[in-house]
Amino acid sequence: MSVQTTADIMLVDYGLGNLRSVTRGLERAGASVTLSADPESLADADGIVLPGVGAFSEGMENAGPFRESLAAAVDRDQPVFGICLGMQMLLTSSQEADHAGEEDVKGLDFISGRNRRFDGNQKVPHMGWNELSITREHPLVDGVDGQYAYFVHSYYADPNNTDAVVATADYGDTFPAVIADESGSVFGTQFHPEKSGETGLQILQNFVEFC
Repeated sequence: MSVQTTADIMLVDYGLGNLRSVTRGLERAGASVTLSADPESLADADGIVLPGVGAFSEGMENAGPFRESLAAAVDRDQPVFGICLGMQMLLTSSQEADHAGEEDVKGLDFISGRNRRFDGNQKVPHMGWNELSITREHPLVDGVDGQYAYFVHSYYADPNNTDAVVATADYGDTFPAVIADESGSVFGTQFHPEKSGETGLQILQNFVEFC
């Protein structure tokens, strides 16, 4: 895959992210990547990546200093890309916080909705490769319909507006694998593109080109 586009991407370093592999993936996709723990620096980027592994409540606590800067980025239509927990943090709330007795934990609320736990007979976490099914057009998913991506999660996004769902996967039930806001500039993947081989590289290159 040839890489011709370069964008300056800010990778938010709030203490909960697979920063090294995400950085390598973005660089392979043609981006110039800067790690930043400074909320004020986000305005300088062509695009922002919010990575994440771990619990929703801890993620929101750690990312608290970035809340206003991320909201300002959304207001000026800077692309904001959440990965795994980072995608779940784009929503309004999560059952995960409720289970931990932390019902007052609020997400970023860039995409209205709630994260829910798999409640069927599925083994959790959902871990491994799963097929992507594109449900509506978005530049992030160009060229990946029917391809496989790597997932590790026990909760999934449930947007209030079904139009926010860009792609789905199936794990006993169909769940959103990629979501985006109405403007299309805020989006996230439940899977890890940096761990998803050529499919993930295509996603990251699409993101870089979008920026």
